[in-house]
Amino acid sequence: MDTLLLVRPSKALEFQAIEFKNKFFEYGENEINGSELWDKTDNYGEWLERVSKNTFKETVDENWVVTDTFFAIRERDNKIIGMIDFRHELNDFLKDFGHCGYSVLPSERKKGYATEMLRQVMEIARRIGLGEFQLSCKKNNIASVKTITKNNGIYCRSFQYNNETADVFTVKL
Repeated sequence: MDTLLLVRPSKALEFQAIEFKNKFFEYGENEINGSELWDKTDNYGEWLERVSKNTFKETVDENWVVTDTFFAIRERDNKIIGMIDFRHELNDFLKDFGHCGYSVLPSERKKGYATEMLRQVMEIARRIGLGEFQLSCKKNNIASVKTITKNNGIYCRSFQYNNETADVFTVKL
């Protein structure tokens, strides 16, 4: 598999980030998990400012938690192929959703990228002292279930969200 680098969003990545988002929309997908609402934002500069502020306890949005957001860039061609975020803690809203969300470009799926992105983020979480990492995905999202279980995720419970069942997994770090 190609080497992936997790890179924080920057002004230099604006064109690629817009192209990345548009590819999801062209594929008919309107949600980009792990994008810290990039899929719902029209202005990259505003999104970048919000994402940057959310990385620090002193400037995080009062309705958010400290979050590191990364583009997954394939080293050989410097292309953004995915996004992943790491939420340092879980608030009442996130208690079911977990510490992380991630997405891979539709054209780049089933190549092991999500598994590697998650592995790298969990290593960051382990290094900052998090002992357990929680994730969730829709029950019928078999690709995500495989990504989580390949990273030692253990099923612990299910919950309902928007009339769908989602499963919660934990990983001991």
